Amino acid sequence: MATAAAPSREDFAAMLEESFHTGNLQEGAVIKGTIVGIEKDMAVIDVGLKTEGRVALREFAAPGRPNELKVGDSVEVYLERVENALGEAVLSRDKARREESWGFKNNEKVSGVIFNQVKGGFTVDLDGAVAFLPRSQVDIRPIRDVTPLMNVPQSFQILKMDRRRGNIVVSRRTVLEETRAEQRQELVQNLEEGQVIDGVVKNITDYGAFVDLGGIDGLLHVTDIAWRRVNHPTEVLNIGQSVKVKIININHETHRISLGMKQLLEDPWQGIEAKYPVAARFKGRVTNITDYGAFVELEPGIEGLIHVSEMSWTKKNVHPGKIVSTSQEVEVQILEVDPVKRRISLGLKQTMRNPWEVFVEKHPPGSTVEGEVKNKTEFGLFLGLDGDVDGMVHLSDLDWKRPGEQVIEEYKKGDMVKAQVLDVDVEKERISLGIKQLAGDPMATAGDLKKGSVVTCEVTEVKEAGLEVKITGTDLTSFIKRSELARERGDQNPERFAVGQKVDARVTQFDRKTHKVAVSIKALEVAEEKEALAQFGSADSGASLGDILGAALKQRAGESEKTGE
Repeated sequence: MATAAAPSREDFAAMLEESFHTGNLQEGAVIKGTIVGIEKDMAVIDVGLKTEGRVALREFAAPGRPNELKVGDSVEVYLERVENALGEAVLSRDKARREESWGFKNNEKVSGVIFNQVKGGFTVDLDGAVAFLPRSQVDIRPIRDVTPLMNVPQSFQILKMDRRRGNIVVSRRTVLEETRAEQRQELVQNLEEGQVIDGVVKNITDYGAFVDLGGIDGLLHVTDIAWRRVNHPTEVLNIGQSVKVKIININHETHRISLGMKQLLEDPWQGIEAKYPVAARFKGRVTNITDYGAFVELEPGIEGLIHVSEMSWTKKNVHPGKIVSTSQEVEVQILEVDPVKRRISLGLKQTMRNPWEVFVEKHPPGSTVEGEVKNKTEFGLFLGLDGDVDGMVHLSDLDWKRPGEQVIEEYKKGDMVKAQVLDVDVEKERISLGIKQLAGDPMATAGDLKKGSVVTCEVTEVKEAGLEVKITGTDLTSFIKRSELARERGDQNPERFAVGQKVDARVTQFDRKTHKVAVSIKALEVAEEKEALAQFGSADSGASLGDILGAALKQRAGESEKTGE
């Protein structure tokens, strides 16, 4: 029997060289091997080299999945070295997985398992490769408890890969959004505007509620929940509540759906003008108060506005919240109804009597009233009167004799003052008062006094500018200016006169309406001279002016004596 020839030295050298060459090529690569044995916590793997290698069983374990490794299974491992000091191949399953992961591409969808929580997010096992899942990328909406998602195989999307640093960032949220967008598009296509559909309240905000329509959400705005005013959706809705809604609008580009509940009910504004005629009175409840007025609910879904100007007859610059309060029941009067704009104007003060009408009934012109000084202005005093109304005393009605600018300084806020009602204008809401009228009208004592009359005056005060005088037989006073004290300039000296002295003068101005009376000694002298000239002749007759005046004075003296007799 022929025996095989031993390999020549050249053949052995070639085989050895090929072996080394092949081994060097395999180091640093992922290769296939077969499990030939399992010893305690190690798997013995034959990769076709001279010796087997050992890999810890834990490297084959995957989070959330049991390790079912057995002899004969084919596995892929990373060959670090062909032979170590013990003569064994150095293998790694973990490194093999990491090498495999770099075959992923950005935006690629992969399967993985969330297995641990770290700062800012979670770690995900991508069949051996460890990726980072930021907390913001876990779900579409923030979730408090991630436990149900742990150790469960699910889909992720590669967001970023950095091989140099060995980092992989994944997202679960993008996968959910894509799936949801597809579902939304399909669901939206099956919906129509005007359609009535059942839903479940999923979330509530200040401006409305999100309703789940079976996989897609619609917004039920707070103004479309009910015809009546709803301040917050929680007044009507609860999370988890089943509701019937009407689809008001569908935006096919954004997949936004607007819903309404009130649209399923009868519109209370239909025939509103017949239900609430102008000038009719109704009771309602105050629902909201603003700077410009208060809203009153007349019935569910029907509200009217009491403008601040229609709240009170007398409180003009007061916030509505100081006149009415929320939830208060009030009686109002319909002022205007606009069914197109869905507005009703209401009046509160119209349900009460006009206080100026009440005042004039109790205090007609000529009557006396008493009030507190509320304010002083450049044109008069304001007095607070019965019925919470004010009356004004004009400067000209403070005193008969002195100027109002001087007299008003004698009054101060809080003083109680009596006055006479002069006039009441209900339409303009004005009450005119007078203080000087309580002392009586001096003109009433004037008798048949008129312009041109000669009067006797008593000097009451001597001033540098003239004389203060009182016309005897009356309550009238006047002021004779320095220039009116005498015809001759040299005699126009007030110091010639004394208090209590009586002088004759001529009335140069007399106006009963304005109560103006002016007298002049000079005017009397001039008038007497003219009268003398007319009666006793002129200077041309040969008589001197002194003779003429002397004759006139004698005649006047004689008339006075006769009168005295």
